[in-house]
Amino acid sequence: MRLLPILLAAASFVSCSSSEKASKARTALPENVVVAHRGAWKKNSLPHNSIAALRQAIALKCGGAEFDVRMTADDSLVLHHDATFNKLPVEESTYSELVASSRLSNGEKLPTLREYLLAGMENNASTKLVCEIKPSGISKERGKDVAAKIVKLVHELRAQQQVEYISFDYGILLKIVELNPTATTQYLQGNKTPEQLAADGIKGADYNQNVYRKHPEWIESAKKHKITLNVWTVNKAEDMDWFLANNFDFITTDEPELLFERLNQKTAPVSVP
Repeated sequence: MRLLPILLAAASFVSCSSSEKASKARTALPENVVVAHRGAWKKNSLPHNSIAALRQAIALKCGGAEFDVRMTADDSLVLHHDATFNKLPVEESTYSELVASSRLSNGEKLPTLREYLLAGMENNASTKLVCEIKPSGISKERGKDVAAKIVKLVHELRAQQQVEYISFDYGILLKIVELNPTATTQYLQGNKTPEQLAADGIKGADYNQNVYRKHPEWIESAKKHKITLNVWTVNKAEDMDWFLANNFDFITTDEPELLFERLNQKTAPVSVP
């Protein structure tokens, strides 16, 4: 009888280990370099940052779908790139005012971040959700508050394994690192070396392609310091080929279908006569 507690404990351990492995299997996403800029919108004329464009990126099995987040006057987190929506300043308008003013071109209402993340977590085994936090036009402190609200929501939805954070505002990224040191963060501005990013706990350089042309030494430096290399916004085949040849981790593009074509060409077996 004394063996029974031991056997039960062993069974419990095996069960927990299996559960943890299953959980990791559910959250671990396979990676490819293709990041759809504001979703996969272009080919099907979908609105930028729409849930439809997100679902198209997931259908294509893009490695990531990038999207932009701002906060309204009543602290609602919404998806929109520009500072204004239908001529209304996003940060100075309530969510209900924005929704009442207009719909997206496909009939969707302006998505909230919660709605977008929930859609992105549904039937998605391929695509990271790359959250660009727009700098606040009101104050730096408000930008940090936005970051904190986003991190809180991501944790509430248990979406940490699927969401990565990018921003032009370095303070926003530092706030995220403070709140969650394991979060994947990438800087967009292009004015810091890979060494500086590594020293501050920022995990990636997500710079305009012209920055890497001007500072090609940063490519090797990033690899040396284990800084993820991303580049935006690459829409021409010859540019895609250059960044693929330089082994970039991610390439952000408005043309995900074209980038997949370039990837397939690169990996196609060479026929021997």
